[in-house]
Amino acid sequence: MTPLDEPRDADVAKTSAVPSVPEDAESVLSRSHRALSTGIVSVVLLIAFEATAVGTAMPVAARELDGVSLYAFAFSGYFTTSLFGMVLAGQWSDRRGPLGALTTGIAAFGAGLLLSGTAGVMWVFILGRAVQGLGGGLVIVALYVVVGRAYSERLRPAIMAAFAASWVVPSIVGPLASGAVTEHLGWRWVFVGIPVLVVFPLALALPQIRRRAAGPVDGSAGSASFDRRRIRLALGISLGAGLLQYAAQDLRWFSLVPGVLGAALLVPAVLGLLPRGTYRAARGLPSVVLLRGVAAGSFIAAESFVPLMLVTQRGLSPTLAGFSLAAGGVTWALASWVQSRPRVEPYRERLMTVGMLLVAASIAVAPSVLIDSVPAWTVAVAWAFGCFGMGLVISSSSVLLLHLSAPEEAGTNSAALQISDALSNVVLLAAGGAAFAALGGGAVSHTAVEAAGSGSHPAAFAAVFLPMAGVALVGAWVTTRLRAR
Repeated sequence: MTPLDEPRDADVAKTSAVPSVPEDAESVLSRSHRALSTGIVSVVLLIAFEATAVGTAMPVAARELDGVSLYAFAFSGYFTTSLFGMVLAGQWSDRRGPLGALTTGIAAFGAGLLLSGTAGVMWVFILGRAVQGLGGGLVIVALYVVVGRAYSERLRPAIMAAFAASWVVPSIVGPLASGAVTEHLGWRWVFVGIPVLVVFPLALALPQIRRRAAGPVDGSAGSASFDRRRIRLALGISLGAGLLQYAAQDLRWFSLVPGVLGAALLVPAVLGLLPRGTYRAARGLPSVVLLRGVAAGSFIAAESFVPLMLVTQRGLSPTLAGFSLAAGGVTWALASWVQSRPRVEPYRERLMTVGMLLVAASIAVAPSVLIDSVPAWTVAVAWAFGCFGMGLVISSSSVLLLHLSAPEEAGTNSAALQISDALSNVVLLAAGGAAFAALGGGAVSHTAVEAAGSGSHPAAFAAVFLPMAGVALVGAWVTTRLRAR
C-alpha cells in the first residue's frame, strides 16, 4: 500500500514557478494549483486502488499458483525493488527534475501488474510484483519532490491530507470490487484491469509538473550527473534485502549463506543512504526517518497477513476478508485531515505518539480472532483505530521531513524516508514470513479454508502479529525525539 510531507519558504520560492497569489487566498484547489493537485492526487488514487484490490486477491492467487509458502515474497518483492527505485528517483529528481522519474515509474508500475496478472507460476507472479515495486519507488519519491517544489510550506499539510483522502474510496470500493472480480471472473483480472487507470492522471498532471517543477534546482548545470556511489549503494540495499528475504523463507541450514551475504550488502548500504544517526534515533531528521520505517514496517507486515488469516482461520470469502480493512481508509484520511489543521501544529509530536500507541494496540488485538468465540469483525474495528494512528504518523512524518530539507536535498531526503519505509517492510515481512513458515503457516491450503477453524496453524499468525505490536511500541518512544531540543 502505501501517503506524504514539508522545505523552507524562501528556498521553495526560488525553485517553483508558482504564480503570485495572496497567501490567504491560496489553496491546493485555487486556480494556480487545481490541475496539478487533481493530477497528482489521481496518481495516488491509482496506487491506492492497486494496493487495496491486489491485497484482497493475493490469497487466492497464491493458492492457485501453489505459492502460499511464498506468500510473503509477493509483498516483499515489491518493497525490495522499490528500494532501488527510490534512490534512483531521488538522484533523478534532484538533478533533472521529477518528470522523468514519474513517467518511467508509472510505466513500470503498469507493466508489473500485467506480468503478475498473466503469470502461470508463483515466481513469475513475484517477478511482476518486483517490476511493479521499481515503478512504485520511482513514483512516490518523485511525488514528494513535486510537492516540495510546487507548493508553499503552508499548503503541504493540506496536499498530504488530500493524498490520504484519496485512499478512502479505494479502501471501500477496492476490496468489494476485487473480491467480486476474483470470485466471478478470476484473480487475474484484478491485475490486468488496473493499468488502464493510468491515462487520466498522466494527461492531467504531467503538463503541470513540466511547467512548475521540472529541471534541476536553480537550473544548476553541475547537478546533471548522478552520484554513482549512491546508485551502487542502492543496488546493494536492494540485492541485500532480496537475499535476506530468500534466507528467511527457506529455513534450511545452507540458507545462512545468502542470509549473511545479504546482511553484508545491506548494512553498509543502509548506513550510506540514511541520515547519520538514524539507527540510534538521533534527534531531528534521523528520528523522523527512523519513525517512518518503524511505523510502516510494523503495520504493513501485520496487515499483509490479515486477509490470509481471515480466509484460512475464519472461513471468510476473499471479499469479506478484504472488506475488513475498508474502514481503515476512512479513518486514515480523517487522521491526515486532523494533522493538516493549523491549530494542531504545536501538538504534532504528541499526536504522533498517540498514533503509534493506536497502531500497537490494533496489531495486538487483531490475532484475537484466532479464538472462535471472538467475532471476526473485531479485526475491522481494530484496524480502523490502527489506520487512524497511521494517518497521524505517516502524514506528519512527511511534513516534518520536508520542513527539515533544503530544496536541493528534497529528493535525497525523501528517498531516505521512503527507503526506511520500504526496507523496514522487507525486513519485518521477512521476519514475519520466517516465523509464519517455521510454525507451519506455509501448509495452509484450500482444504484448510474449507475447514476453517479446524486447526490450520493459528500460532503461525500470532507469531507475526504480536512481535509487530512490540515494534510499534518502540515507534512510540521514537516520537519523543523528532525535534532537536
